[in-house]
Amino acid sequence: MELKFALRAAAALSALCLSPAHLSAQDLESAPAAGAEVFYSSDSDDTEIVRTAIDLDIANRGEDSRYGIRLEKAWYDPSGTGTREKERVFLRAADVSGDWTWSALVGTDGDTVIGSVSVHDEAPWRKEAFIERDIVATPRGLDEGIYSTFGGAAIDIPVDDRNIFTVLGGVQEFTGDNVRLHARANYVHVLDPELGLSAQLRTRYFHSSEPNEFDYYSPRYYVQVLPVAQLRRFVSRWELVGAVGVGVQKDAASDWRRSDFLNLRVRSPRNDRNWQVQADLIYTSQPGDNAVSGGDYSYLQTRIGVLRRF
Repeated sequence: MELKFALRAAAALSALCLSPAHLSAQDLESAPAAGAEVFYSSDSDDTEIVRTAIDLDIANRGEDSRYGIRLEKAWYDPSGTGTREKERVFLRAADVSGDWTWSALVGTDGDTVIGSVSVHDEAPWRKEAFIERDIVATPRGLDEGIYSTFGGAAIDIPVDDRNIFTVLGGVQEFTGDNVRLHARANYVHVLDPELGLSAQLRTRYFHSSEPNEFDYYSPRYYVQVLPVAQLRRFVSRWELVGAVGVGVQKDAASDWRRSDFLNLRVRSPRNDRNWQVQADLIYTSQPGDNAVSGGDYSYLQTRIGVLRRF
């Protein structure tokens, strides 16, 4: 959840430079589809998460128009305390209505409603509203059923064909009494549109109403300033993205310390048989909702997915 706004910088960049390689819903006829995804993450708190998913779509016209279900199996080992297993099932849908594109992944883990819903338009400025809900994958979070619900809105503000600002405001409510207010801003400057090279400044701040209420990382406040260089290229219609950042971060209990970020992503074009594969890797030293500690923290996430339209 905490990493998604960083990835929105790539979406903002796509409006300024190279066209995406994937086909839009208007380019494809509706067809059934099946896919699979494997997710793995680990961090310096000795927490490991593995999720495997199968996607079955009764109608699929691309990423912007699809209807189906997702069946997911998740294994959580928080802070090395032993594995907890969960089965999760979601309704999966997306479509275009006028100028707006919406998507939803809404389901349950057997205990409560989880998932995400978002809606956005592209012109003249890209605007997005979203809500996301999931379990907090710490020992107490999994054993006691602590959940996080995060809702907010973001807007892209283009200055010209090489400069764009993105701002986000959000409210995150946790099981219990903690309510967290978020403010984030990105600035993207395209250095070379042909190369897909940009320089970015990403900033974020949050404030918790009830710090340290449970065992997840929750200082009174947190702030991060992160300069990032990103390269986004298309090679034989394969999308390749690499982003690296080094900045600073601090919270209510610590002084300024180093903050690192790395994102690598690859996505294939659709071939003649309608196969598509994608993979990404994220490394960061920013503590997320599933973190327990705050200092000297590190997190690694990988995801591999494949989709076949019939």
